Amino acid sequence: MNEYDAILIVSFGGPEGLDDVIPFLENVLRGRNVPRERMLQVAHHYELFDGVSPINQQNRELIEALRSELAQNGPQLPIYWGNRNWHPLLTDSLKQMAKDGVKHALAFVTAAYSSFSSCRQYRQNIMDAQSAVGPRAPQVDKLRSFYNHPLFIEANVAHIESAFSKLNRLRNDTAAQPHLIFTAHSIPQSMADNSDYADQLSETARLIGESVGTENWQLVYQSRSGSPQQPWLGPDICDHLRELKNTGVNDVIVAPIGFVSDHMEVIYDLDVEARKVANEIGLHMVRASTAGTHPAFVKMIRELIIERTDGATPRALGIRGPSPNECRIDCCLMA
Repeated sequence: MNEYDAILIVSFGGPEGLDDVIPFLENVLRGRNVPRERMLQVAHHYELFDGVSPINQQNRELIEALRSELAQNGPQLPIYWGNRNWHPLLTDSLKQMAKDGVKHALAFVTAAYSSFSSCRQYRQNIMDAQSAVGPRAPQVDKLRSFYNHPLFIEANVAHIESAFSKLNRLRNDTAAQPHLIFTAHSIPQSMADNSDYADQLSETARLIGESVGTENWQLVYQSRSGSPQQPWLGPDICDHLRELKNTGVNDVIVAPIGFVSDHMEVIYDLDVEARKVANEIGLHMVRASTAGTHPAFVKMIRELIIERTDGATPRALGIRGPSPNECRIDCCLMA
């Protein structure tokens, strides 16, 4: 069994003020052929929220919750935090870890599913940070994907049940069953073809639907940003809302299961854009929370850790079983 001496939380990062927005987006888009006018459109989304993405604060809260969980139940390991695109940046975090004498860390990436941007790219980010730090950089092992972990399902189910209760207080007719919409970030079809992303999302949706006792659900996608000529995963959330209304549906729960915490894509694309569509067409819409800092989600992170530190048996729901600790060489390719 490997000896680990630290935990590293690895996330996307987000701006925390108006002056951060453009530098942050330039980091996100570096090396990608995205027109500047498109970047400025996205910058406007952040400006509506004073340039503050909620993701950094949610990560701080998650770290505090995990620190408390580990202090109470072990293992007693320090927690570090590094982001892909904004402070604290991964390279700076690994420098601090090396300075503190950390030799071998476990990384929890705040992404539940396997795709280039949610798995392989993070592993490359870690390797790039290690190269920048040099020979003293700690070894870092990524914890496995957790899309079908029972505690991840439990956290999402709890938030969805709360959303159902809120919706029932808002609507007049409680006889008709609300439609449950699961959302995730769309990715290019070529990227999806080289990963288990869509299949894993479908399994998470199935497990949650089964847990809340409904077959009245649909997996859709949001936040598409590519060329109209390039196929991306669909259907789009706003198109699906209109389609549901045309078939007589009046009440919907939107559950962003593709995200583990609130990104700008959640609070803008769902709470602003999708809600605007729902209001225009007369749909009652309630958005469920992301897993966030739900106690079950925090306990799940500890379980993933003790799989590696203590050899605990991996847990998973459904027939797919737990994801492997080591990714295949050819998994989650860009295209």
